[in-house]
Amino acid sequence: MEATATLRNSRLFSDINPEWIRWIIAITVSLGAILEIIDTSIVNVALPHMQGNLGATLSEIGWVVTGYAIANVIIIPLTAWLGDFFGKKAYFVFSLIGFTVASVMCGFAATLPALVASRILQGLCGGGLLAKAQSILFETFPPEEQGMAQALFGVGVIVGPVIGPTLGGYLTDTLGWRWIFFINIPFGIVAVLMAMLFLPPGEARKKNPVDWTGIILLCIWIGSLQTMLEQGQQYDWFSSPLIVTLAVLAFVGLLLFIWRELTTRFPAVDLRVLRYKSLTAGSIFSAVMGVGLYGSMFAIPIFAQSILHYTAMQTGMLMLPGALASAAMMPVMGKLSNKVDPRILIGIGSVITTIVMFMLSTLNPQTGSDDLFWPLMIRGIGSVFMFMSLSIATIGPLPKKDIPAATGFYNLTRQMGGSIGVAALTLILDRREAFHRGVLTEHVNLFNHAAMDRINQLTTMFAGRGIDPLTAHKQALAVIDQSINMQSALLSFEDIFWIVGVLFIVSMALLLFLASGNARGQIDPQVT
Repeated sequence: MEATATLRNSRLFSDINPEWIRWIIAITVSLGAILEIIDTSIVNVALPHMQGNLGATLSEIGWVVTGYAIANVIIIPLTAWLGDFFGKKAYFVFSLIGFTVASVMCGFAATLPALVASRILQGLCGGGLLAKAQSILFETFPPEEQGMAQALFGVGVIVGPVIGPTLGGYLTDTLGWRWIFFINIPFGIVAVLMAMLFLPPGEARKKNPVDWTGIILLCIWIGSLQTMLEQGQQYDWFSSPLIVTLAVLAFVGLLLFIWRELTTRFPAVDLRVLRYKSLTAGSIFSAVMGVGLYGSMFAIPIFAQSILHYTAMQTGMLMLPGALASAAMMPVMGKLSNKVDPRILIGIGSVITTIVMFMLSTLNPQTGSDDLFWPLMIRGIGSVFMFMSLSIATIGPLPKKDIPAATGFYNLTRQMGGSIGVAALTLILDRREAFHRGVLTEHVNLFNHAAMDRINQLTTMFAGRGIDPLTAHKQALAVIDQSINMQSALLSFEDIFWIVGVLFIVSMALLLFLASGNARGQIDPQVT
């Protein structure tokens, strides 16, 4: 019935040129998704400017990012229910309007609480754009055109996190930090007008009771988990009572949420869609992809700025070629996905990404931008193999009535995977750097002739510049200490790239549970 209604509504706008209308719809929803994804990362480079302008501490200004992330992940799994309750078109248009209005509020915010509140509103509205956009694409396009439709959507998902910091750095340096929000206004207005004109008319709303208990439990466990991931490093993780409390709330809230949604007749989040093995396996792989791709994307800028001493703008330019390679590869993969089993393409992407991670695990003090160019380019291509094919293999086989709930859950796992990846890799980076520093420091002693010779050479060099012997010796030890810090940081970066590479190898076992290309557009026969 729902598929028939969707097709009937689409025909109202497609009598003249149905294919043209479909692609206008694809551009419209993809534009909304791109706006949401870019705003996830665009503020990062502007935080120091916001901090100084608003008189906030480092921990306080961090809530500009944390508030958006928490609101975003809470709303994503609710998009299916919200679309049914308000109507798919009405909800998508409302999300676009809310996101644009929230951007204006962020730009004009005069105090930190006003900015954080505006960012939370922006995250609540933006989360509806991401999952709903992919859901609309799967419901609008026939199976043979899904590849190109998902390619258009994928450009924003993969390229957005890279373009965000680059664009944010440029706008902040030239016009001021408020323009990272004002830039959304013209694009938001265009997207609203296109959505109102071209999206199919909304279907009749479902008058099911609101599952307030499920919604509250969802807010508790996701909000607690996301806050813990965002703030854990600052509070030294489980040595803090706050982080321990958040972890307990997240765990207990999750258990109660699962029980509630599986036992109530009208759940806010339909977890029953996980009966499809392709969705379950694909969502787990999506989380792994979030850990690997977003985590490594987070590690490269840190390496560039802390080791290579790049500015934010230079770091953005370092990442940009790989993002452009991803964008250029999307149409190619869109056509290829209709001819090749998506599981094969995901496997190829996993192998490519693993090789790149192992290449990056050989960083050394002489590593420069030229050495990173090709690994980042290849990584951009490999990510396209995985992202596009995984979406099709995971959601494509499902019946249309389950697609909204499936896309919400699928996008949630990728977002949460990214958050977990960044938090975990940050912790590993910190712990491994301390470990390597301890090991290296042990070798600087009176019994290590090479270390003593190096210290004596440096002391002699500083003394030759007219510095007294005691000060010269202290400066020599400072140089050795700086060298140890550099080596420790390099070794810790090598460790996390190696870990991500191994993670992708292990996750390839999930390919056995994904649907083949022949199952596209059909009800998945692999039901648990």
